[in-house]
Amino acid sequence: MSALIELDDIQVHFKVRTRRSTTPVALRAVDGVSLAVERSQCLGVVGESGCGKSTLAGVLVGLTAPTAGAVRYDGQDVGVHRSKELRRRVQMVFQDPVASLNPRRRVRSVLAELIDCHDLVPDAGMTSALNSLMDMVNLPARVLDARPRELSGGQRQRVAIARALAVRPDVLVADEAVSALDVSAQATVVNLLADLRAELGLTIVFISHDLGIIRTLCDRVAVMYAGRVVEEGAAQTVFTAAQHPYTRALLRAAPDLHRRGTGSRPQALEGEPAGALDVITGCPFQPRCPEAEAVCSTAPPAYVRSGSHRTACIHAAG
Repeated sequence: MSALIELDDIQVHFKVRTRRSTTPVALRAVDGVSLAVERSQCLGVVGESGCGKSTLAGVLVGLTAPTAGAVRYDGQDVGVHRSKELRRRVQMVFQDPVASLNPRRRVRSVLAELIDCHDLVPDAGMTSALNSLMDMVNLPARVLDARPRELSGGQRQRVAIARALAVRPDVLVADEAVSALDVSAQATVVNLLADLRAELGLTIVFISHDLGIIRTLCDRVAVMYAGRVVEEGAAQTVFTAAQHPYTRALLRAAPDLHRRGTGSRPQALEGEPAGALDVITGCPFQPRCPEAEAVCSTAPPAYVRSGSHRTACIHAAG
């Protein structure tokens, strides 16, 4: 099966000024990421804050232009300036619906404008299309006449999902789409995304720091650290037989209901992640890694592959 979206050695560097330098230096937000997402697949991208997840999301939807590397959609190279049709096919759900929805506009106006802009429905069918969108995200039709402030957090995020679905995309990029919600609303939105994927054949890239949700929703997982993918594989394999020390550290630090009553507690990951301004010559995780050797500080590790699983670590089993 060919990939629907491919990222080939994507780099995103921003020029910033620091107190230590009079000339701009490169902030390496994403530093050589290659990924492939199959049609109708759900790929989870996980890592600590600042690892480059949201910047990568921006590249996927065309909000951020890569400094280097290539983006391919359905086998075709995507340039810096995407066509209107391609922008329609790859949509994003942002973390905070309060910030991403216009507080002055009613839901009906927001959704109708998008549908009209892309000429997807004749005027006579607009009401039916809007009602169908509400059904799709499990909201009553009366929400169409509400403003965002009149809705709960979970309802606002489902409106944001409806807005993304209004233009009939093939790909949904969800960037921390449930992190601002309470546990009940999180479960509702995650279940909704799973249902939409099954019903519509959506391809989903789900970006999160919540390993529990990633495990529930995703087929594959890419673990990012300091702008790079350090491990990628089938979700079941990553969660039960992680190869990279960083992935294992994340799993040990995550809350786990199965550990209750066993005396075992989550173990916080020690040390600070490499800064995006740091020049990294070896493995970026080396300063925090309990398994590091001298060679780890001299050159970035090559990927060790086992089937469709890959790990950037000299200790990984091939």
